[in-house]
Amino acid sequence: MRFRRVMVFVLAFAAVATAAKTWTADNGNGTFTNPLFYDEFSDPDLIRVGDDFYLTGTTMHAMPGLPILHSRDLVNWNLLGYAFERLDLGPEFRLEDGREIYGQGIWAPSFRYHDGTFHLFTNVNRHTTQHFTAKNPAGPWTRVAMKQSLHDLSVLFDDDGKVYVVWGYQEIQFAQLNDDLTDLVPGTRRTLFAKSAGMGEGSHFYKIDGRYFITSAWFNDHMRLACARADRPEGPYEVNQAISIDEDFGLAEGNRLKKNAGPPFDITPGNPASRGRMSLHQGGLVATPAGEWWGFSMMDANSVGRLTSLSPVTWQDGWPYFGLPGNLGRTPRTWVKPDTGHASPPSAPYQRDDDFSGPKLANVWQWNHVPDDTKWSLAERPGFLRLHALPAPDFWHARDTLTQRAIGPRSSPTTLLDASGLLRGDVAGLALLNLPYAWIGVRHEGDNFVLEQFDQSTGATARAPLAGPRVWLRAQCDFLTEQATFAYSDDGEKFRPLGGTFTMIFQLKTFQGVRYSLFAFSADGTPGGYADFDRFTVDEPNPSGLMRPIPFGRAITLTAHERGVGLGVKEGALAVVPAAEAASFTVNDVGLGRVTLRSADGRLLSVDRNRVALVHGEPGQATTFQWIENVYGDLILLSLSTDRYLRLDAATGTIAADQPGPAPSRDDGSCLVWTEVAR
Repeated sequence: MRFRRVMVFVLAFAAVATAAKTWTADNGNGTFTNPLFYDEFSDPDLIRVGDDFYLTGTTMHAMPGLPILHSRDLVNWNLLGYAFERLDLGPEFRLEDGREIYGQGIWAPSFRYHDGTFHLFTNVNRHTTQHFTAKNPAGPWTRVAMKQSLHDLSVLFDDDGKVYVVWGYQEIQFAQLNDDLTDLVPGTRRTLFAKSAGMGEGSHFYKIDGRYFITSAWFNDHMRLACARADRPEGPYEVNQAISIDEDFGLAEGNRLKKNAGPPFDITPGNPASRGRMSLHQGGLVATPAGEWWGFSMMDANSVGRLTSLSPVTWQDGWPYFGLPGNLGRTPRTWVKPDTGHASPPSAPYQRDDDFSGPKLANVWQWNHVPDDTKWSLAERPGFLRLHALPAPDFWHARDTLTQRAIGPRSSPTTLLDASGLLRGDVAGLALLNLPYAWIGVRHEGDNFVLEQFDQSTGATARAPLAGPRVWLRAQCDFLTEQATFAYSDDGEKFRPLGGTFTMIFQLKTFQGVRYSLFAFSADGTPGGYADFDRFTVDEPNPSGLMRPIPFGRAITLTAHERGVGLGVKEGALAVVPAAEAASFTVNDVGLGRVTLRSADGRLLSVDRNRVALVHGEPGQATTFQWIENVYGDLILLSLSTDRYLRLDAATGTIAADQPGPAPSRDDGSCLVWTEVAR
């Protein structure tokens, strides 16, 4: 079944649609490529109810919060709505009195369905755990505050009617919940794991075939997903410290913020030699109606934020390993879609562009903290988003800032601003919300409008004269190099740069990736005027990532990334040769994004127990490779015989299919460059 997948995928996607304008995980050929979304979706929890799957995740200080996504195939998702529009638990939730909840608020929800009711349990930092319920996942949802604060909790409705909860960091706690799910049953709390057990946080609690399983995220030199199992809910538990480990899809650790105030900020450059720090971790398990098991988890992806991925699960010795039988713990970035009985077309959950002509904002938008709903409008000037300038010392404290997640690997937001309603001292524009942040906008200074670009990381300000208050503003963001630039235009056609290059980072203050933001504030301490935004668009120059179409039917050469060697043929046998001497291989399509590679003399590249050779004969599992690319666009060939990747060793001349995954440094010989041979 792994070699010849159910033909429903082939039939459903025989004709591949033109490339999407935004990232979709579905490749249109019966396969998918991680991440599920190339924008931040952190601390995911996923459940199945009948033939339907539902997903939610952390939203922290963003409003509305707790998105509810729905899918029939685990790959293509649509947004049903949010569990709440506003969660106002004090002035810090409203950015009042200099207080804020950046990186706080809603964390790590537990999503459950029991006896006709959907449940969301989520901790709110500095407050008790909140319990949301609904009969329809699209809402409305009802919120009740629990009496305990349960960090990164997971709830289990057991078969005997009892309800259990696990929570905590390192020393994970266990208890039974009372009948109304508001508190712990006295006398049932106990510590399940000591700090040395290797169970960290972000738990997910399951009962599978009569046994109890808990997954948790854990960092000990390497980021990993740990798992524990027991015959009773209270234990004792046996721990497996790595059912998923080191899977970062070849992404190198990016820029990080040192613990200091700024500006200027002290930024630690990215480290391509790092391994295991970006790996898949916090997540859990779900089964399809057909009985397939799949894992879901998130990974740190630098300044674009934390991303959610989907992993095939292999049960071995009673443990649910993420990955394939020959490569346990490692997730293929591209793999066959789950067998759910449904074939959904490629789609994305969010509408990113907005011309502000509708009665509601596009579904991707979230406010930075709780907004003042009397100070923004889509109706005061039809076709425009109007933001009234409330007093704030800077962008960080500006209220009613409208945000959406940035999307990778590269994207460019553009907005058209009419600043004619700004009063003296007002500032409005387009920002990259992060710490440090940067923005480009218009300041009403004296009797003039001045174009300004501000970089908080350096404290530098660039300025330019503005002919009138109507101006296009743009940012261009590359989340692989973590560099951004800003530009403006008088006509929407010719853009001119303003300011220097802004270095984007991931940091733990907001605990989010970069967010594209529209803002207006009054810098002089009194209520100001207003800014009108005519439209907002996000251009994605690489909507399929850096992936290129598979060159079916064409001859190519394969060379190792920056290693100076390639795959060649010498005296009739495979050999590692200088890149200029690489042999040509014809790429043949065997379905599901899989290929065979045929040499000029008609033999096929074949793998037998890691050994790679050229053989005569018909295609089969030994000669088939899953065509996959890492996040930087390097080709990595996964052997269906070993579940591992082809590797060229320049030092020893070895050619093997034994590499568990591509190294972030891209120097391990598994990161390949293919070049079409001119005919």
